[in-house]
Amino acid sequence: MTVTGQEIADYVDRVRAALADLPPAVRDELTEDLPEHLAEVAAEADGSLVDRLGEPEAYAAELRAAAGADAPAGNRRLAAARVRLGARLRALDTRLGPLLGYASTTDFLRLLRPAWWVLRGWLAALLVSAALGEPSGLLPRLGDSAVAGLFLLVGGVLASIWLGHRSERLRGWPRRLLRLGTAALVLFSFAMLVNVDQHASSEDFGYQEVSVGNPYDRVEDVFVYDSEGRLVENAQLFDQNGVPIRLGYPVCADPRQSSAYRSVRQGYPYCPELAPFQPRPPASTPAPPGVTASGSPTTAATPTATAAPAPTGAAPVPSPTR
Repeated sequence: MTVTGQEIADYVDRVRAALADLPPAVRDELTEDLPEHLAEVAAEADGSLVDRLGEPEAYAAELRAAAGADAPAGNRRLAAARVRLGARLRALDTRLGPLLGYASTTDFLRLLRPAWWVLRGWLAALLVSAALGEPSGLLPRLGDSAVAGLFLLVGGVLASIWLGHRSERLRGWPRRLLRLGTAALVLFSFAMLVNVDQHASSEDFGYQEVSVGNPYDRVEDVFVYDSEGRLVENAQLFDQNGVPIRLGYPVCADPRQSSAYRSVRQGYPYCPELAPFQPRPPASTPAPPGVTASGSPTTAATPTATAAPAPTGAAPVPSPTR
């Protein structure tokens, strides 16, 4: 059904008639842009203006309540614009409702209120855990305790359900405070969703890799020592085919600062300052012949005279007598 120009004019006349008790200047300010607004609403979807915006008298009552007869002219124009925006949102609500199988989107969202109460309690518990600086994923924690976080979650959900049953009766600042808290939780939910997505798309999701088949998967560096226990730097490893063996991750922790740097070494170890064993003291060398352990030369032994053997057949030489 297409809305004609006459229907728009009739709707405007009925709105102005409902505001006839206001001063002409105030009435003109409230209905100044009403024909253009009605034309835009009529072009968005089929159906009469009454079906989408309600009766003209009800529309006029909203203008009167929002603007106030004693309000300044600028405030009246702002109030009229706010009422027109609300009317367009209601028209959009009615237009999208049949796509969901309901008369309006609001009717469909009312069915989801219990689910929102549970979600709101869960988000509130996560927000409290984050405000206390406790590490948490999808479940809140208190004092790094999952059990305490579970009690916080249950308490948050029960409190949210209790508040949901009584939110319709809230008026004034409690209702505005509830809306402000809801907006804060919605913003927090988007931030948490982005955080979870970033962790899910990265290689490290907060757990350490576990080697299943290869015992060298967890090797970070290789330290080669010689037979004397001394660290060999810039060592190269090759397999039986002459292919270089590459193990580890050349990222070193700076022992002087709480930071890390990437090693530029081509050989092993990548990080010699992190060697697991201290070098052995140099072994003592044996003293050369003729030198004691203290380094002083030794005294040569004096050879002793030995008697020469007597020739065969010679007479023994008698020993002298006294």
